[in-house]
Amino acid sequence: MLINVLSYTCIGIGVLFWFWGTFALTSPRSVLFKLHPLSVSDTLGSISIIVGLLLKIPREWPLLILAILSLAIWNTMLGYVLAYCSSSGEYHDG
Repeated sequence: MLINVLSYTCIGIGVLFWFWGTFALTSPRSVLFKLHPLSVSDTLGSISIIVGLLLKIPREWPLLILAILSLAIWNTMLGYVLAYCSSSGEYHDG
């Protein structure tokens, strides 16, 4: 019973993070300022949902831990790539 409550709480927090990041897109700031809260909230929301699934189906822990690590690494690297590609050229070689 307590595990179900914790699991659904984590999943609910994850969905709230997803919506919070989506609402950040409506701000009048530039695209890069909009992408940062979106990527952070999506990462935290997805990890929270996976933790909720981990509590619900612990027998699948290797795949769920792999999913958490993949999300953390992928979203961090994607942020660096976006920042590099959007720089105004002062850091580019050539």
